[in-house]
Amino acid sequence: MTAALPHAGDAARVAPDRNATADAFGFTLDATDGAARAGAVVTTRGTIRTPAFMPVGTAGTVKAMYMDQVRDLGADVILGNVYHLMLRPGAERVARLGGLHRFSGWRWPILTDSGGFQVMSLAKLRKVTERGVTFRSHIDGSAHELTPERAVEIQGLLGSDIQMQLDECVALPATPDEVERAMQLSLRWAERSKAAFGTQPGRALFGIVQGGDQPKRREESASALKAMDLKGYSIGGLAVGEPQAVMLEMIEVTNAVLPADKPRYLMGVGTPEDIVEAVARGIDMFDCVMPTRAGRHGLAYTRFGKVNLKNARHAEDSRPLDPDSSCPAARDYSRAYLHHLVKSGEYLAGMLLTWINLAYYQDLMAGLRAAIREQRFGAFRAAVHAEWQRGDEASDGTRPRPSSR
Repeated sequence: MTAALPHAGDAARVAPDRNATADAFGFTLDATDGAARAGAVVTTRGTIRTPAFMPVGTAGTVKAMYMDQVRDLGADVILGNVYHLMLRPGAERVARLGGLHRFSGWRWPILTDSGGFQVMSLAKLRKVTERGVTFRSHIDGSAHELTPERAVEIQGLLGSDIQMQLDECVALPATPDEVERAMQLSLRWAERSKAAFGTQPGRALFGIVQGGDQPKRREESASALKAMDLKGYSIGGLAVGEPQAVMLEMIEVTNAVLPADKPRYLMGVGTPEDIVEAVARGIDMFDCVMPTRAGRHGLAYTRFGKVNLKNARHAEDSRPLDPDSSCPAARDYSRAYLHHLVKSGEYLAGMLLTWINLAYYQDLMAGLRAAIREQRFGAFRAAVHAEWQRGDEASDGTRPRPSSR
C-alpha cells in the first residue's frame, strides 16, 4: 500500500511560524506545479499553510466541534461571520470581552467575511443603496445598516486578522447590466473599505473580485482591485448557481489579472472536487460550510467520495468508514453505529460526522500542499479523482490511496 496521508495536525505542531513579528503580515510562495501554488500567509497569530481550507465558525464556533479538535485536524485559520456576530452577541460586546480570539478560545488566525453575502441573501429584508445596505434581522426583525465603514469597524472590534471589504454578490444567472452594476458598486465600496481600514499593523484587508459569469467584468474588477494594492484578493460571487465549468473559467480569467505575490481566496467553495480543481488554477484559500453542514445531516466525506449514513445499507455494516483515516471517528466506529446515531437523531451523530468531514478536508489540503512541493500535483489530482470515481460501495478499505509524501 502506498503511504497514507499524514495527520495534518502533526505538521501544524512542528511547522514554525515564519518571521511572525508584531507588525507582520505577508505571503510567501514556496513552490508551484503548473498553476498550483504552495506557500504561506504569515500573520502575527501564526502561519497559514496554503492551499488552506478554513472551517467556518459562523457565530464564534465551528458547529459540533471543540476548538482544540479543529486545530488538531490541521486547521491554521477559521472564519467568522460579521452578519451573525453583529446581531448576536454584538461586535462591541465581543470587543469588551477581549475580542473574538479570546471570546471563542481560538488563539490562531481568524478571517472574517464582511457580512455582505448573508445580507444579500435576505432579498425580502434588505435594501441596497450607494451608502450601504439596510436590512432587518432574521432573529427579531430589528433594523440595521451595514456600510463599508461599519463592516470594517465591526471586523476591527472582533479583532480579526484578515478582513473583507463589503461587496454586493448577485445570484446567477443575472443580466449583464445587473452584474456590472453590482461589480461597480463593489469597487466603490472597496475604496471606502480601504480608507476605513487605514493602517492596522499585523492585519490585512482583502478586496473581493465580482463580475458574475462575465469574463470582461471579472477582468475589470480584478484590475481595479489590483491597483488598490491590497494585501490579498478574494474571488466572490461564484458557486451561486452557475455550472462548475463557468466557475472554473471565471477563476482562470481572474487569476490571470491578480498579482502572483498576493494570496488568492475563493469564497464559499466548496466540494472536494471544486477545491482540487481550483487549486489547479492557482487558488490559495477556501472556506465552505459544506463539511460541517453535511455532518449534521448524516453525510460523510471520505477519500472514497460521499457516504450517506441515512441509507439502510449501513444498518448492519460493521466496517469503519475508512480504516486508514487520520480521524478516530472514521477509523474506530462502525458504519452501523454511525447509521444508528443518525437515524436516532443523536447529537453525537453530527459531532462524529463533522469531525470525520473536517479531517478529510484537512488531509486533502495536506496532500495537495505536499504534492505541489514535490512536483507531482498532476498525479495526485488524478489519483484523488480515481478514488472518488471508484466510490465507497466498491471499497474494501484496503485500496491504495494517493501518496502525500
